[in-house]
Amino acid sequence: MGLFKKKTVKKSYDREHMKPIIHASICTGEQVAGFKDLQTGKMEEVMLIKSPKDSEDFKSIYGITEEVEKEY
Repeated sequence: MGLFKKKTVKKSYDREHMKPIIHASICTGEQVAGFKDLQTGKMEEVMLIKSPKDSEDFKSIYGITEEVEKEY
């Protein structure tokens, strides 16, 4: 039944110091979405990407309109 829908909570990130990125493993193909600190180069992992829908969900939750770069 369609009585209750899961609400999407909009989250934000520091656009000046953080860059959205998808870290992909060459060996296993596992992909993790997160944010890379532009000053230190460290990545903060946010969610596991199992399908293209997960990638779209990541972009909609954080309000990302541009294409997210993949890093291997």
